[in-house]
Amino acid sequence: MIRFSKKIAILTLAVLVLGGVSAQAKTKQKKPKKDFNLGANPLANVKSDQPDKELFDKAMVAMKKGRYDVARLDLQTLMNTYPESEYRMRAKLAVGDSWYKEGGSAALTQAEAEYEDFITFFPDAPEAAEAKMKVADIYYQQMEKPDRDFTNALQAEREYREMVNMFPDSSLIPRAKQKLRDVEEVLAERETQIGLYYQSREDYNAAIARLQTVADTYPLYSKSDQVWIGIGDCYMGEAHNIQIAPNLPGAVRERLRAVYQNKAAEAYDKVITRYPMAPHVEDARDRLVAMNRPIPEPTEAAIAESDAEERSRQPLHFSDRTLGLIRRGPTVVEAVHVGEPSLGDPQRIIAPAITKENVALFQEALEAGKPAGPAAPVVATGANEPPRTGQPSQAPLATEAPGAGTGIGAEIVSAPSGPAQAAPAASTPATDPNAVVKAVGPANTVLPPTEKPAEAPLQVNDIKTPPPPQPITASNGKAKAPKPDLSSSSSSKKKKKKGLSKLNPF
Repeated sequence: MIRFSKKIAILTLAVLVLGGVSAQAKTKQKKPKKDFNLGANPLANVKSDQPDKELFDKAMVAMKKGRYDVARLDLQTLMNTYPESEYRMRAKLAVGDSWYKEGGSAALTQAEAEYEDFITFFPDAPEAAEAKMKVADIYYQQMEKPDRDFTNALQAEREYREMVNMFPDSSLIPRAKQKLRDVEEVLAERETQIGLYYQSREDYNAAIARLQTVADTYPLYSKSDQVWIGIGDCYMGEAHNIQIAPNLPGAVRERLRAVYQNKAAEAYDKVITRYPMAPHVEDARDRLVAMNRPIPEPTEAAIAESDAEERSRQPLHFSDRTLGLIRRGPTVVEAVHVGEPSLGDPQRIIAPAITKENVALFQEALEAGKPAGPAAPVVATGANEPPRTGQPSQAPLATEAPGAGTGIGAEIVSAPSGPAQAAPAASTPATDPNAVVKAVGPANTVLPPTEKPAEAPLQVNDIKTPPPPQPITASNGKAKAPKPDLSSSSSSKKKKKKGLSKLNPF
C-alpha cells in the first residue's frame, strides 16, 4: 500500500508540474506600446489626428472599395481646403490613380491629364517617375495587334523612352525598359510584314526601305535574321532586273549587277556575324554558297550576345496563339529580355531615298566607262610628216594649177571632146629639201597622144524574112486567101484517125 500511494503521489506531482509548464507556455508576454501615434503630425510631434490626414485615409478606403467618385471628391476637398498640407502631392497623384483604376477610354484620358499635371507641378518628386510610367502604361494597355492601328504603340514607345531618359535613377527603369522592348517588338513586326508584302510584289525599293528601317532601329527584334535575309533577297531581285533589262549596254549591266550582288552579300554576312545563334542563319550560309562568296566567321562576343538573346525569349505555345485570336492586344512573349532597347528617335528610311541611291549607282556605272580627264586637243600633222597615233594627217595644200600634175609623176587627164591633141608636159614640182618622203617616178611625165578608136562595122541581120504569100486566083476570077501552114502549130482540136489507127485506143 505504501508503494502504491507513493506512485500516486509522484504521478499527481508530475501532472501538476506539466500543467504549470503548459500554462506558462500559453501565456505570451505583451510588448510595450510605443508612445508614438502614426496619425500625428511629425513636425509638431503631437498626439492628435489631423483633418487632412483623415480625408486622405478616407479617400484611400473608398478607392479600395471601388468608389472612385467618392475618393476623388475627398481628395479634391483635401487639396482645396489644405493647400499647404503635406498630403497635397500624394492626393494629386491619387486622383490620377482613381481615373486609371476606373478604366475606359474617357477615364484613361483623364488619368493621363492628371499625371501630366503632377509632373508639371512636382518635377523633382520621386513620384514623378511613377506618374510618367503610368502615362506610358495607359498607351501600352490600348495597343492593337501589329496589323491594326499602331498609334497607341508609337505613343507608348515615345513615353517609355522619355521616362528612361528623364528619370535614369528611378527604381522603375528595369520595368520601363522591358515594356519598351515589348513595344518595339510590336512595331518591328508591323514594319516587317509590310516590307515582306512589298517584296512579294517585287517593289524592291519600298521593301528595302521598310526592312532597313527595322534592321537599324530595332536590332533586338526576334526575327532580325529574317529581316536581313529579306534585304539581301531584295538586292538579288534588283540584280536580276538589271540582268534582263532591255536596251542597256553590256558593260553598264555587269557593273550594276556586281554592285547589287555585293549589297546582297553584305546583308547575308550580317546575319552570320550579328545573329549567329538565330534559327535562320543556315539560310544565309546557303545563299552565300550559291553566290560563290566566302562565309564569314562570327566573333566570340557576337556568339555570346546572340545566345543570351535567344535564351531570354519565351517560346510561343499553342495557348498563346489561341489567346491571341481572342485578346485585343498583341502577343509579346517572343520579345527579348536582355540588351538595351533603342532609346533614340527612329530614323525612318523612305522609298524615294532608295530610288535616289539607285539612280546614283546607275550614273556611276555609266561614268565608269568614260575617261577620267578631258580629252586632249587633236593636232593635225604636217604635209610631209608621218601620221601620229590617234591624230589625222593634214591633207596637202593645192598650190598647183589645174592640170599641172599630182606631184608624184602622174597626171589626171580628161578625155578630149574634139580632135586629139597632145597633152602639155607637166611641170616638175620643186624639191623640198626638208621632205622625209621624196617623189618617185621618171623625170619626163609627158603622156603619149590619145588615139581615136576604129569605128565598129555596122551590124547586119542575117535572118532573111520569107516573102509574103501570093494570092491564088480562082477560075471565076476571084482571089482566094492562101491556106495557113498548120503542120508546125499546136492545136487542141482532136484529129480524126484513119485506117488501122482507128483500132488503136491510144
